[in-house]
This record gives sequence, structure tokens and C-alpha cells, in this order.
Amino acid sequence: MLTEQQLSRLDWVKTNGLMPAVVQHALSGEVLMLGYMNAAALSKTQESGKVTFYSRTKARLWTKGETSGDFLQVVNIIPDCDNDTLLVLASPSGPTCHLGTSSCFGENGHQHLFLYQLEQLIAARKNASPETSYTAQLYASGTKRIAQKVGEEGVETALAAVVNDRDELINEASDLLYHLLVLLQDKDLDLSAVINNLRQRHR
Repeated sequence: MLTEQQLSRLDWVKTNGLMPAVVQHALSGEVLMLGYMNAAALSKTQESGKVTFYSRTKARLWTKGETSGDFLQVVNIIPDCDNDTLLVLASPSGPTCHLGTSSCFGENGHQHLFLYQLEQLIAARKNASPETSYTAQLYASGTKRIAQKVGEEGVETALAAVVNDRDELINEASDLLYHLLVLLQDKDLDLSAVINNLRQRHR
């Protein structure tokens, strides 16, 4: 959320009291929608934890999801370098677009989106019947077997690199990443934990 110092720097005069707010999925990075906030909308967003805009058509404050139930839970709000635009990182509770899609911009091509979607699919297989999917079979086989698969795929990835087989390297690296995602989910972890750890190490 914005600090008092950040709030004091926002240039409401420059934006005529209505500031653009780009909403981005906090985990996948997908751009979800664009709305506009006045000072009251921003204040309500910060207080409620739900993204609230000023609706230019309704001429009132409008909390995204107030009708559909598909709220956008705020994770963080970041002002741009000119303090006249906001980036809102949010966790959606359902589709963002009124057309039923995750984004108002359709498939907007974020590179990490598919990886996030795959991770969600893998997580959903945790309680599935082993007869329904390979992922469910892995979960049923236990942590040791999943860890063994990660080790096997790691070795095969390394061997593909050593023999300079580009296509095989891509295939084996894909297998390795998939099995690693399964292992992380099996231990109730996800890529965001790994990314945050890498970010801390980088600093």
C-alpha cells in the first residue's frame, strides 16, 4: 500500500483529480484492466483492500466485483516516476473482464502467464484420482518418487546440453521444470517463493 509520503507526492492537479490505475496480476504479471481513481477511490482501495475506481459513466465510486463478486484483492500499489499513474498489483477472485476472461485485454502475451496457469493446474491435481492424470499419479506416489523424477530429469537435461542437442535440451528442460513444479506443490510451495528468494539473493 502507499505510504503517507507517497500519497503526498501524487500529482492530482496534473491528472485533473482522476489518475489512471493499471491493474496487474500480482503473481502471473498479466495486465488485468485499466481504471481511474480519484483521491476518494484510492482511499477506499487502501482501507478495504479491494480495488475501487471512480466510474466516469456512473459518476460514483465503484468497487470492482461489487456486482459479480469477482473482487480484486490489493497486494500493493506503486506510483510511477511522475506520480501521475498508479500500478495496482492485485489477486483476482475470479474473471476480471465482464466477458468472463481473466483480462480485459484478452491474451496479452505476458511470458510468465502460461507458467502461472500451469502451476495452478498442477496444484488442482493434488486431490484428483491417480487414474485421471499423470500429475495425480505423481502425487499418489509420494515425495520420494517425485524428487527422484526431478533428479532423473536434471541429469537428462545436463546430458542433452553436453551432447549439444538443442531440441532434446528444450524437451528435457521442460520435463525438469514440470516435475520441479510438482515437487514444489507437493511441499506446499510455489514459484513465487523461489523467485522471492532469488530476488533477496540478488540484492
